Amino acid sequence: MPEALLYLLTVATYLGLSAYFRPGGPACCGPTGWGRLLLFVPLALHLYLLDEVILPGAGLSLGFGTSFSAVAALTVLFYGLAAWHYPLAGMQSFVLMFGAFGVLLQAVMPGGRVLPDAGMPLFKVHMLAAFAAYGLFAVAALHAALIAIAEKHLHRPVPTRMVAGLPPLLTLEKLLFRMVELGFLILTLTLLSGIFFSESIYGRAFPLTHMTVFGIASWAIYAALLSGRRIYGWRGRTAIFWTLAGFVTLLLSYVGVKFVLEVLLGRA
Repeated sequence: MPEALLYLLTVATYLGLSAYFRPGGPACCGPTGWGRLLLFVPLALHLYLLDEVILPGAGLSLGFGTSFSAVAALTVLFYGLAAWHYPLAGMQSFVLMFGAFGVLLQAVMPGGRVLPDAGMPLFKVHMLAAFAAYGLFAVAALHAALIAIAEKHLHRPVPTRMVAGLPPLLTLEKLLFRMVELGFLILTLTLLSGIFFSESIYGRAFPLTHMTVFGIASWAIYAALLSGRRIYGWRGRTAIFWTLAGFVTLLLSYVGVKFVLEVLLGRA
C-alpha cells in the first residue's frame, strides 16, 4: 500500500471513530468490549508509520512532527489500556482526534536529524520513558478537562450525555491523581536517566537548555500538585489547573522546543 494512502487511511479511521464516539452520541459513554478494541485499529497503523520514520535502520530520528505523533500514539495507547479498568469513556472521541492530528503532523513534517547515542539501548529506553510520560500526562490533562466539564454541569437539572453516566467527582479525582502519580514517577526516572546522556549530547553533564529548564519546571509543578494534595487536600479547580499547567510546561520541554527550532526558525 502506498505510504500516502496509509496515512490517509489512518487519519480517516481515527476521525471516523471519533465521530462515532462523539459526545452526546449513542456510543459516547458506554462502549462495550468490542467498542474499546476499535481504537487499537488506527493505533496499529499509527505505530507502523512511526516505526518507519523514527527508526530508519539503526538510528533514531525525531523531528517536531514525529515527536508530536509519538506523544499522540502513546496517549491513545495509555487511554486504550486504562479504559478497560476505569471510567474514561467520555474522553474517547477527543483522544482519537488527538491521534489523528498527530498522524497529520507526521505526514507533513516526517523528517528529523538522527540523535547522538541513538544506537544505545539505554538511550532508546530513556526516550521511550520520556514519551511515555508525555502520553500519560496527556491522558491526565484530558481527564482533568473532563472533570472540569462535569463540575460545570454538576448543578444543572439535566446533565449532558457526556457526563450523565460518569461516576462521582471524587472517584474521577482519585483516578486523576493515580495517573499523575504514575506519570510523575516516569518523569523523575526520565530526568535522572537524561543526566547520563547530557555530556555526550551537549558536552556538559547538566546543561541549562530550554529542554532542561521546561522539563525541571514541569517536574516541580507536578511535585507541588502531589504535595498540595497530600498536605492541603487540593482538589477541584486547583487540581485541574495544576494538572493542565504541568502538561503544557512538559509539552514545551521537547515538542515545543522542536516546534520553535524546526517550524519557526527553520533549523533541524
